[in-house]
Amino acid sequence: MKAIAYTRRGGPDVLELVERPIPEPGPGEVRVRVRVSGVNPTDWKARGGGPTDWKGAAPGQTLPAPQVPHQDGAGLVDAVGEGVDQGLLGRRVWIWEAAWMRPDGTAQEYVVLPAPQAVPLPDHASYDLGACLGIPGFTAHRALTLPGSGPDRLGPGTWAGRTVLVAGGAGAVGNAAIQLARWSGATVITTVSSPEKARLARAAGAEHVVDYRAEDAASAIRAVAPRGVDLVVEVAPAVNAELDQAVLAFGGTVVYYSNDGGNTLTLPVFDQFIAGARWQGLLVYAVPPKAKAQAVADLTAAVEAGALRVGEAAGLPLHRYPLEKTAEAQRAVQDGTIGRVLVDVGEF
Repeated sequence: MKAIAYTRRGGPDVLELVERPIPEPGPGEVRVRVRVSGVNPTDWKARGGGPTDWKGAAPGQTLPAPQVPHQDGAGLVDAVGEGVDQGLLGRRVWIWEAAWMRPDGTAQEYVVLPAPQAVPLPDHASYDLGACLGIPGFTAHRALTLPGSGPDRLGPGTWAGRTVLVAGGAGAVGNAAIQLARWSGATVITTVSSPEKARLARAAGAEHVVDYRAEDAASAIRAVAPRGVDLVVEVAPAVNAELDQAVLAFGGTVVYYSNDGGNTLTLPVFDQFIAGARWQGLLVYAVPPKAKAQAVADLTAAVEAGALRVGEAAGLPLHRYPLEKTAEAQRAVQDGTIGRVLVDVGEF
């Protein structure tokens, strides 16, 4: 079978198209014939030996074994191991965290992984949608359900009467957060940096879109939410800290999942504790197993209900690359391409 692999840390040039034997599933595992592989920022960061590299390897360092990249994907179960429900055979599935603490991601024609990490897709859902659910969906779900900031589960009415601010509503996580929050009944405000991104955020379902380069963002947000917002889903805490403080409701929470724009967050302590504010970091890979299981159930339910969509009409343009051009796909994500980058692995 064809696969993309790398044996040392570095730039996109370390990715190679190779031939590998088709793997066999062991006990508790399934084998998925991969149709589409989804690319995330952590994929190129891990390849480069950055802080998301779980092996702690530096750029240029040789790995103990070849690594196939990409956490997310979608395909068809074509073999199951001992102890796995035979009913999964032939099922269309979406894949999550395939390459976390494992050498085998979804950038290959067949991948073997634990059965719970291959989730049946609703009949109407495309492989493209399935390949977009994993990391962005899990991140958005956890931001909206962290203890102390939101409900335990997402679904109609669970966020009713509350307001969510999504920073960067045109990004993959921002798009998922907007759609999930709207499905759950929240009033959703988002910030963007251009008219084109504003168009995408509205397509995702944001009710109020603020272009922070064209207007006073704090005033615009407070006009919509006079008492403040209950939750900020934040992609750039270092640069947005002042804005977030200005619009956060008493007892509100800022959940930050990235460090776009800078790595140093400065907060006035007194202002935070008198406001009862909470600042919570979120690393999706460290989410507890129970919360991941809840995310799987809720994301699948959202797809079933038609509340999670992808494509231009849903505010998430798709950019496609063939398997042999995976290096270009990762470079596109690294360069900040707006939307979701997908790798077409196989046709069936």
